[in-house]
Amino acid sequence: MPYGRQSIDPSDVEAVVAALTSDWLTTGPRVADFEADIAAVAGAPAVTVTNGTTALHTAYAAAGVGPGDEVVTTPMTFVATASTAMLHGATVLFADVEDETANIDPAAVEALVSEKTRAIGAVDYAGHPAEYDVLRKIAERVDAVVIGDAAHAIGSTYHGRPVGTLADLTTFSFFPTKNLTTAEGGAVASTRPDLLDRARTFRNIGMVRDRDRLRHPDEGGWYYEVQGFGLNYRLPDVLCALGSSQLRRIAAFKGRRQQLTARYDKLLAGVPGLRLPVQRDGVDPMRHLYPVRVLGGRRREVYDRLRAQGILVQVNYIPVYWHPMFEDLGYRRGMCPVAEAFYAEELSLPLFYDLTDADQDRVVEALRIVLGS
Repeated sequence: MPYGRQSIDPSDVEAVVAALTSDWLTTGPRVADFEADIAAVAGAPAVTVTNGTTALHTAYAAAGVGPGDEVVTTPMTFVATASTAMLHGATVLFADVEDETANIDPAAVEALVSEKTRAIGAVDYAGHPAEYDVLRKIAERVDAVVIGDAAHAIGSTYHGRPVGTLADLTTFSFFPTKNLTTAEGGAVASTRPDLLDRARTFRNIGMVRDRDRLRHPDEGGWYYEVQGFGLNYRLPDVLCALGSSQLRRIAAFKGRRQQLTARYDKLLAGVPGLRLPVQRDGVDPMRHLYPVRVLGGRRREVYDRLRAQGILVQVNYIPVYWHPMFEDLGYRRGMCPVAEAFYAEELSLPLFYDLTDADQDRVVEALRIVLGS
């Protein structure tokens, strides 16, 4: 039993087969269709890319992040949230997280920003949106861009607003364990047309075709220009077909994840040695993870014993700056003590659309036995 997995039904298969038998395999009409479908859920226009990592790389490019800039972000995330900023030449500063949500702590961000700050990168950990209203006020003071890594959070809302409207740029991942899948895939959304246009150009190798933007517009109908370097991060039609099909089921995906989350909350309430995740007022999350905290230094024991029973729990995440690449650059353990304490206790229980109540009961019973309750 994995901690997460995709849900593929016959309608998804039919959509992919239809794309495969069409005239378009790479960039065709289904790309535009999927981008419109994402916008309907995210609340903002979107540009598709090849995965969640390239979405982040594209978002930092759109924000103009480069050498000499600083990016403030969280260590409680997958490494790409930080590494893609560094690939643009920026220096990354890690702000500690909130103990309650494991999201970036605005107070810690406030202490790190300066005139060098180009972007503040938040992560909606486990699907629970970060405190974007506060982060945007901090960013405005130093003229920075807020980037929301919503790889976990498509379908979530924050005080009635969908996640794609909360930051200046928002990134999504459609990896199989996420809330919906295109196999590999991602997107960048923004309510700002200038930033979205930069993202679109970057993901298309920097190519410009619009006549009114060309430096030499009289060459002919075939002509295009590369006015700034970009990369080929285009998501093909066939995967966009799968994405659009998946988005038609997103309400069902969210409903089932919320049912499972509520069942975990009820079944695990009062279990000694266990701390359950928190949902703040005004947040309606689509839970990507169900992260518990195993107290008393027993996380490794619980992890090993559950996996030995075929319950493939996971740990999300190793603090980014613990990785050797960051250690070699001078980052040291102890920088973000709240994040490190969270990591020492965190365990992600199985949570996915096709998880049955019986499967969940098995997880709960095994966890109770291991913890001796």
